[in-house]
Amino acid sequence: MTDCLIIGGGAIGMLTALELASNGLKVSLLERSATGQEASWAGGGILSPLYPWRYQDAVTQLSHWSQQHFPDFLQQLLENTQIDPEYVRNGFLVLGTEEEEQAQQWAKQHAYSLETVDAQQVAELEPRLEAQNITAGLYFPDIGQVRNPRLVKALRQAVDHSSIELIEYTEAQHLLMDKGRIQGVQTPNGKLHAEHVIVAAGAWSARLLKELGETIDVTPVRGQMLMYRATPGFIKRIVLAQNRYIIPRQDGRILVGSTLEKVGFNKITTQQALQDLQHTACTLMPELNQFRVEKHWAGLRPGSPNSTPYIGEYPGIHGLYLNTGHFRNGIVLSLASARLICDLIMQRSPIVDPTPYGLDAPRPSTYE
Repeated sequence: MTDCLIIGGGAIGMLTALELASNGLKVSLLERSATGQEASWAGGGILSPLYPWRYQDAVTQLSHWSQQHFPDFLQQLLENTQIDPEYVRNGFLVLGTEEEEQAQQWAKQHAYSLETVDAQQVAELEPRLEAQNITAGLYFPDIGQVRNPRLVKALRQAVDHSSIELIEYTEAQHLLMDKGRIQGVQTPNGKLHAEHVIVAAGAWSARLLKELGETIDVTPVRGQMLMYRATPGFIKRIVLAQNRYIIPRQDGRILVGSTLEKVGFNKITTQQALQDLQHTACTLMPELNQFRVEKHWAGLRPGSPNSTPYIGEYPGIHGLYLNTGHFRNGIVLSLASARLICDLIMQRSPIVDPTPYGLDAPRPSTYE
């Protein structure tokens, strides 16, 4: 018997496990394949929602808490594991939006630094942007990024060096319950018993919960991305335009993403998406044409209504908790989500009001 069994070994699952273990609980982490190889690895690592003013306050609250605490956490993670997640606060430049007033009101309300920049200022910030496509933009100078494949690698090492029991390549087949209380999970290798079970299985979460009758609205949404092998400093800032982003890594690699495709659990990449992403990137920055595409991949995001995650106890089943449905914002919301679920399990004062993340909270059936 363990205190807490977490189903799902992505960034959110590992952070949740580490947070609970650091508070003295006995923790097991169950992953159906290898840790950190799904959406946590496949995303871009921007430490902000895209067009952040469009989201519900519930998303902003978690995002803001994570952004405040990530720098110290990532520095400590680096010191403890010697794996650099490559956190850098390099700024976030948003082009081609007509929502300046809405964005400014949002920034003022939530105490974000936001600058309105004209075409000349945009060109000064990123000279390689195509001059004919430069319009006025919005610039968030304090927004940064993390290299998410390295983040999950560091988290895995932190898990290995902790008291957490890690069980990989083992699927949670169904939940074990008795008289309205969770007892654990059934796996191909037998039963795992726990006082608390936290479902953090990303796009796969709803599958496990179907047996409860009233499941959650978490749907896989495929996102395809590509990576150029450029030179360090070719582009300095994260650029967002027409729902597509360009992210520079410190070693010169440049990520371009991403698509939004409701194709079930299909992670196959397509030639059409590759061509579309290349066209977007090279229209914004024609000089990218000189570099080859080094990699093209796809991941499955856990889509949820209004992009608001499910964080809290499952109604009517004592001890069963959810930490899932973060859609495109899994990395930026991960630190706060792990802290919040730990607050709820340990019955201490939560970092934010947990009400909007409950299963019974109102959720319009639309996707951001």
